[in-house]
Amino acid sequence: MGLGDKISNKAQEVAGKVKEGVGSATDNPDLKAEGHKDQAAAKAKQVGENIKDAAKDLKGE
Repeated sequence: MGLGDKISNKAQEVAGKVKEGVGSATDNPDLKAEGHKDQAAAKAKQVGENIKDAAKDLKGE
């Protein structure tokens, strides 16, 4: 995984945490759910990139 991808995915995860927190604080279930969705998407991307990296390691690249 490239450094840029890692930073982008982490930024999306952090933004999701912020949205979820603001949604909780303002009693806004839609914003809270959107934040949770953003976090899940970022984590899924991270898993996909980790799988790609592992496959490259197995190939010896």
